[in-house]
Amino acid sequence: MVVYELSEEQTNKVFRALADATRRDIVRRTLRDEVSVSELAAHYDMSFAAVQKHVAVLETACLVTKIARGRERIVRGQPETIRQAQELLTSLEDIWRQRISRLDDFLAENEN
Repeated sequence: MVVYELSEEQTNKVFRALADATRRDIVRRTLRDEVSVSELAAHYDMSFAAVQKHVAVLETACLVTKIARGRERIVRGQPETIRQAQELLTSLEDIWRQRISRLDDFLAENEN
């Protein structure tokens, strides 16, 4: 049973985006609260432009959305995409658990 809803292309974008520690941290911060790009930039030892690029990668992967609020750009985490990625990982874990269970059964049968 397949429960995840991400396409292969979207799945690749999500996991590529999450492969970077700074982007994972940005996702954590934006899931807790809406944050401006300027506020995010203050937390990292990199240029404002570099933080903007990280946000753009996350936005392309649908892990965050960015909205204009006056002169600021507000970043908001997208928990639904995280949920879909988690469902994918859970389904993969289930496959491996089933394989391990079959191996355990095989080894138990052959002990005698």
